[in-house]
Amino acid sequence: MAKKAKKPRAATPAVYRITEIVGTSATSWAEAAANGIKAASKSLRDLRVAEVDRLDVKIENGKLIYRAKLKLSFKYHGDD
Repeated sequence: MAKKAKKPRAATPAVYRITEIVGTSATSWAEAAANGIKAASKSLRDLRVAEVDRLDVKIENGKLIYRAKLKLSFKYHGDD
């Protein structure tokens, strides 16, 4: 017996907000991005996408500080 094709589910309307953060690390840009996402996830819920906007290095007392500027999107829930 043939299976019926499932109807595609309509996407539930959603709104996403985008915010910019800067993560830092003494080791690498990848770790800087991960540190930024980890910190943001403590106060933002439903993180969806992290887009690397800019990478740079700050020199502090002869040591490199890797910085990753990220655009984070998260689902907007309004007043709930």
